[in-house]
Amino acid sequence: MTLALTSPAFAHRADMPRVHTCQGEDTSPPLRIAGVPKGAKSLVLTMDDPDAPDPKAPKLVWDHWVVFDIPPTMHEILENTSPPGARVAKNGWGRNDYGGPCPPIGKHRYFFTLYALDKALGLPASATKADVLKAAQGHVLEKTELIGMYEKHA
Repeated sequence: MTLALTSPAFAHRADMPRVHTCQGEDTSPPLRIAGVPKGAKSLVLTMDDPDAPDPKAPKLVWDHWVVFDIPPTMHEILENTSPPGARVAKNGWGRNDYGGPCPPIGKHRYFFTLYALDKALGLPASATKADVLKAAQGHVLEKTELIGMYEKHA
C-alpha cells in the first residue's frame, strides 16, 4: 500500500467546507492517513496555497499549516486539532497554528502534502515550512497530496 491522505470533509480536488475557512470557524479539517511505509520515523504535513496573488512575488506560495514530527503510527488527525506528539511550525501569518483558506479573489487550490520521513526532525517552534522541508531533504520515503478548493462567497 502506498502513502495516502484523505479527508471525510471533502474529496480530492473538491470544495472545502466553509467551516474550515476564514468565513466559517477556521478549524482544520479532519484527515486520514494510510499506507505509512515501514521505516518511517515521522510524518510532516503542510498545507499551502500556490494561487496567492502578490504582484511583487508572483511565485508566492502561502503557508496555511505546517506540522512536523507527527508519529508514524498516526492514522487520523481530528478536526480542529494538531496530532498529539507533533510540533506545529510557523505559517504564513507567523503563527504556530492552522489558518484556513481565505482567498482574496477567485477559487484557490489548497495542497495538503504528507511526507513520510526516515527520521524525526526535532526542530524548534520557530521553524518555518522552508526550515522543515530543508531538514527533510534526503529523508523522504514517500509523499502524497490531497487538494481542496475554496472561493469566498458573500
